[in-house]
Amino acid sequence: MRSIIDTLDLTTQELDELIAAAEDIIAHPKQYRDKCNGKKLATLFYEPSTRTRLSFEAAMYELGGQVLSVPGADLSSAAKGESVADTAKTVSCYADIVAIRHFSEGAALVAARNASVPVINAGDGGHCHPTQTLADLLTIHREKGRFDHLTVGLCGDLKYGRTVHSLINALSRYQGVKFILISPEELKLPEYVKTEVIEKHGLAFEETVSLEEALPCLDILYMTRIQRERFDDIETYNRLKDSYILTAEKMRSASADCKVMHPLPRVNEISVKVDEDPRACYFKQVENGKYMRMALILKLLFENGEKTAQENYFHNAVCKNPRCVSSTEQELEPLFKRSADGSTVRCAYCEQIAESES
Repeated sequence: MRSIIDTLDLTTQELDELIAAAEDIIAHPKQYRDKCNGKKLATLFYEPSTRTRLSFEAAMYELGGQVLSVPGADLSSAAKGESVADTAKTVSCYADIVAIRHFSEGAALVAARNASVPVINAGDGGHCHPTQTLADLLTIHREKGRFDHLTVGLCGDLKYGRTVHSLINALSRYQGVKFILISPEELKLPEYVKTEVIEKHGLAFEETVSLEEALPCLDILYMTRIQRERFDDIETYNRLKDSYILTAEKMRSASADCKVMHPLPRVNEISVKVDEDPRACYFKQVENGKYMRMALILKLLFENGEKTAQENYFHNAVCKNPRCVSSTEQELEPLFKRSADGSTVRCAYCEQIAESES
């Protein structure tokens, strides 16, 4: 049994295979209508969702399977105080595969460690969102025909944007990729993503506050919204929420082949006038997400003999991230891991730098 918690759980070869499978599903949908006959997907969504939730459910139905749906944390046993671990054990008795979205960073890993069926991370707080990245990758592949030698502009909330973090992880494994990081100072990409992902792979990147200056040199513009739910301070959110608004006028300075992407939902960071531009791809992303989730469900349900690799975790450190599942779940075993060179200790759940126990 294998779970997918992070984009890096998939090798580049596996990403290629998933893309090929999605393309085949698009070309031959009738051949896949009964692939999951008799199988059940459970969707555990503790945060509001439209696209991701419906995409998973549509994917399973179009494969001939069934869906068991928990309507939300306030209507589930979580409202009674049930832990993520216990919920995962319970749902494993009913379903063949689970998709979970949770507001706590690392909750998907907790579910995967306790479930007896495959678990797919559908977004855990500001940590990562691997299946959105699969949708992004299929979109890039269909629009640009490659992943290497692209200049990718990431704009908006780069600090809490789990879709941004996942996409950087995925694209950093391809040669010649350059990232232009466009954000307010308060929402810059976390240092560990820059040093341990982008720089580790020897890729170029630039940081800027100006979308207008970056636009002319981009192959991909990946817009994100400023996320109200990630802010504790409403004043800071109100000050930053309109930092970037892409308009039809601004698009005139973008190259003829620049593709505009957005994980959605949007608020006002992309004008509806841009929807008419043939370079706008964000609604294509939505449809591509369904096909990639279909391919992933098939892979996890029917692959033979593969298991999620077990990390060498240890316990004698402290995570101070209040958004981490280790801060919200009682009696949860703390887990920590060292970087490859042994210089850094991170929480295994949320990947924030941990402190040594005193």
